[in-house]
Amino acid sequence: MDTTPLAKNIGGVVTSYADVLDTAQKAVVSVYPSKTVRYTLHPFYRQLFGRNAPEDREEKQQTGIGSGVVVSSDGYILTNNHVIDGADELKVAFADGREFTAKLIGTDPKTEVAVIKIDATDLPAITLADSDKIRVGDIAFAIGNPLGVGQTVTQGIISATGRTVGILASEGGYENFIQTDASINPGNSGGALVDAQGRLVGLNTAIVTPTRGNIGLGFAVPANLAAGIMRSLIETGTVQRGYLGVAGEELTDELATSLDLKKGTRGVIVNDLPADGPAGKAGLRRNDIITAIDQKNITAWTDLRLHISSLPPGTEVTLKYLRDGKERTAKIKLGSLDEAAGDELLPGVRVEPLGDKDRSRRFSQGDRGLTGVIVIEVADNSPYAGRIPEGLVIVEINGKSVTDTASAKAAIRKGQNQFLVYFRNNYQRLIVSVK
Repeated sequence: MDTTPLAKNIGGVVTSYADVLDTAQKAVVSVYPSKTVRYTLHPFYRQLFGRNAPEDREEKQQTGIGSGVVVSSDGYILTNNHVIDGADELKVAFADGREFTAKLIGTDPKTEVAVIKIDATDLPAITLADSDKIRVGDIAFAIGNPLGVGQTVTQGIISATGRTVGILASEGGYENFIQTDASINPGNSGGALVDAQGRLVGLNTAIVTPTRGNIGLGFAVPANLAAGIMRSLIETGTVQRGYLGVAGEELTDELATSLDLKKGTRGVIVNDLPADGPAGKAGLRRNDIITAIDQKNITAWTDLRLHISSLPPGTEVTLKYLRDGKERTAKIKLGSLDEAAGDELLPGVRVEPLGDKDRSRRFSQGDRGLTGVIVIEVADNSPYAGRIPEGLVIVEINGKSVTDTASAKAAIRKGQNQFLVYFRNNYQRLIVSVK
């Protein structure tokens, strides 16, 4: 990685970036995924046409196109998960005409990052920049194969950083996109977003548009995030994420005033936490306000969630927080999100069995015989955010009583599900759609 900052003032008039982009272009490839799609004739048509009905089972080859970035001379390539998802075969083509068959190393749908590899050496590899150092207004170039026309370079600027646009919500994903107005179109996915020195700052991933064409709203996964995911996929074949064990929300000015905190205080207020989670064991409590982790300021729930997820299980972090207006610190050893995800009932929705402490703390005397699972965390980008609140108790799913995560998961089916829930002293029926 090259962490050198961009020169603020080059001096003189820049008439071409050809020399800067030459190396980067050589490291950007076209990715051609293909898969066999099998069609089965519906019984209605078999009965209708009789002997003249077409073959019962038909196979067709489906192909697509995307882009990728060579990040090592021995053939590791970064691309997008949606480019290679479901592919039976992957072909990679360089701009100089060379073609290779690639194998899949691993994918991470939660960040849209995938890693593939070709069997080759001495390949042109791109240099990674420190994407945390980019600034709005920096020049940016998108390199890829839009619409299959061939390798294309477009120019724009960094329009924004840290964007959350909801395109990974169904995966319970982690969004921290770089926004650019450099033209990105279908086929650019997985290609390079580079700076004025030809270094990779992002992996072009998506556009937001009312049509299928580009309107200047392109989004790229930051290079630092993609590189971390890539290392984990190469080393372990999976992505291992840290787990802090808190549910919370951004501290607003209104909340800060109600808690008698100084105006302008920023952080995440802890709404709930399991006593046996990493934060609970370290002594954190409800209503504590997390302000920083390892000297990185935390101002929103998305900041906290993204930062913790970027650290491997077992990492010890130093957490700063406020309690009763006084600053405290705690050293916390992160758990494993994979293990905690066993309590994830729906994408971004975590539950735990309703315990005696919850009953006595949350409910009136007449409701303390309630059984079920209680929602302890709903991620901001969960497709169920705003519909399933924290603190809601799920009593039945599709007519079946639930007492723990396992029984709740077993009761859920694809499509429409009927939940019997208890919230704010009332039983309600809730229809929940599951993909």
